Amino acid sequence: MKLHIIETGKFKLDGGAMFGVVPKRMWEKLHPADEYNLCTWQMRCLLVEDGDRKILIDTGIGNKQDERFRKHFYPHDENNFGSELAKIGLTKDDITDVFLTHFHFDHIGGALEYDPSGKIVPVFPNATYWSNEVHYDWAYNTNPREAASFLKDNFVPLKDMGILKFIDVQEGIQFSDNIRISFVNGHTEAMMIPYLGLPSGNTLIYCADLIPSHHHIALPYIMAYDMKPLETLKEKQTLHEKAEDGKHFLFFEHDLDVACGAISKNEQGRVGFGGKVELASIL
Repeated sequence: MKLHIIETGKFKLDGGAMFGVVPKRMWEKLHPADEYNLCTWQMRCLLVEDGDRKILIDTGIGNKQDERFRKHFYPHDENNFGSELAKIGLTKDDITDVFLTHFHFDHIGGALEYDPSGKIVPVFPNATYWSNEVHYDWAYNTNPREAASFLKDNFVPLKDMGILKFIDVQEGIQFSDNIRISFVNGHTEAMMIPYLGLPSGNTLIYCADLIPSHHHIALPYIMAYDMKPLETLKEKQTLHEKAEDGKHFLFFEHDLDVACGAISKNEQGRVGFGGKVELASIL
């Protein structure tokens, strides 16, 4: 197995929304906001070479959206998948699978693009794209709170083209030789969390939006974007229990500075950030 971090760019979100009920005087010490109360976040994907499969987990925000959208979220420092993959000797044609944790625009927007004629086409022409039917239906028949995040031109064409396949919503289901899936419902319905079994015996948990950054490890740090925050609380507790063994490490999709880290527990039993970890050191 080989792992490659793919940075697709940065964007901005309201700091209060990202930290929920935690007061600004606390979270701004961790992640300062600009004059509009916006914080900058990374959009970080992971490419997994697992046997003969080259699996890309999530795709960032993409480049399909109009100027009005860009003024809301300020995407910047954007990287092209072609150039990023070239750094590791691959092309977009080499990707066999695109695993979509969920359909919010900053996770799926880079799955499709417009060709020169204005036709929408897959960014990875030889890949199978993966979601689950529960989440697809949730996104397609969306609710007012998530409507701005579920943009149908990001996912409906995948199904119409016949390249979107569904995974059974079954806890612990095996996706590939070394990847199994956990399903969580606090952030959005049936979000998929990949657990990567590494050759060393360690496990890397791709946290998606369950724990978007190392600042969100502590239990109260739950985004206001989450549909069911008390479910998120329980799901984070479950993840904490798994990661306390020192052999489970967390991959942060939106953290500006930390791609991978460990957790720790103090004498009072409170779980927090245990330090930055390099992927090479846990493989």
